[in-house]
Amino acid sequence: MNIVVLCGGTSTERDISLISSEGICKALNTNRHKAILLDVFLGDDTLDTEHLFSQEQYDVDAVLADIRKRAEQLEQIKAQRKEFFGPNVMEACRKADVVFLGLHGANGEDGKVQAVLDLLGIAYTGADYLSSAMAMSKSVTKQIFQAAHVPMAKGITVVKGKAFQPLSVYEMSYPCVVKPSCGGSSVGVFYANDEKEYKEALEQAFAYEDELVVEECVKGREFSVGIIGTEALPVIEIIPKAGTYDYKNKYTPGATDEICPANVTEELKNKIQQAALQAAKALGLNTYCRVDVLTDAEENCYCLEANTLPGMTPTSLMPQEAAVIGISYPDLCEKLIEVSLAQRTSWK
Repeated sequence: MNIVVLCGGTSTERDISLISSEGICKALNTNRHKAILLDVFLGDDTLDTEHLFSQEQYDVDAVLADIRKRAEQLEQIKAQRKEFFGPNVMEACRKADVVFLGLHGANGEDGKVQAVLDLLGIAYTGADYLSSAMAMSKSVTKQIFQAAHVPMAKGITVVKGKAFQPLSVYEMSYPCVVKPSCGGSSVGVFYANDEKEYKEALEQAFAYEDELVVEECVKGREFSVGIIGTEALPVIEIIPKAGTYDYKNKYTPGATDEICPANVTEELKNKIQQAALQAAKALGLNTYCRVDVLTDAEENCYCLEANTLPGMTPTSLMPQEAAVIGISYPDLCEKLIEVSLAQRTSWK
């Protein structure tokens, strides 16, 4: 197939997107597809859209180096241009058999790009626009989880400009975690042990977004489960060597132990997988996703969120889980395309 791997964008997670997309593009070309890499925001005004997939040898490293070089002017370009899609992006996507979304965060994982592709009749990987939008908002996700009886931590939504209310008003207790409703990669996440710290955490988090989610901290273990279709991958346990599983610990090599399969009983493994599947179903995520789950000392499960476009570097959580059951990284990329196309009856 001829495939455009969309990467980059304008979110705080664009650097992670580039790493994911590099691996995806190389893997797809290994599997004898013809895949090209394209930054959704920067685009490429030199692209020959008439002969996109005719190159015998496509140099992913050279293309990526060019994207990173041009990204040095990202803020300047954002200030000068109103349109989100870069030069030749839509033209290239129309030429592809499928668009592999290697995007992360805002304007990539939130349903906006998916909605445009839907309107243009362009096939793409991952969740549809509506499920993507719902899953992107932690506030909306909690409402859906509550209605669907998905286990989750007790929490509230706090909007900027509203009068401060102590947690006791909501029958919540400390410690708590404060996070942007639509943030990702643990950017803008703050912890509080008392009311003074809570007020400070709100002030800091509001610098990132006007809507926040505040949850009681669950003391226990952290897991993640990849979902492909209706099947749960092996459970992976995440153990930061210091502190919490924040941005630094997520992306600093060696900062976190990721154990797969997780060292848990068969009963707990099944509970975690079922909770993850329940969360995915509630949000309508019928292609693939990754669900983060906490457990407490009594082995109760608490679903945190569902990632509709999970990290796809070769060492990311979902590829690690797939490897445990014999699915190689290139084959995983293949499966994600297959399950996405199978769910889009309008594209058949």
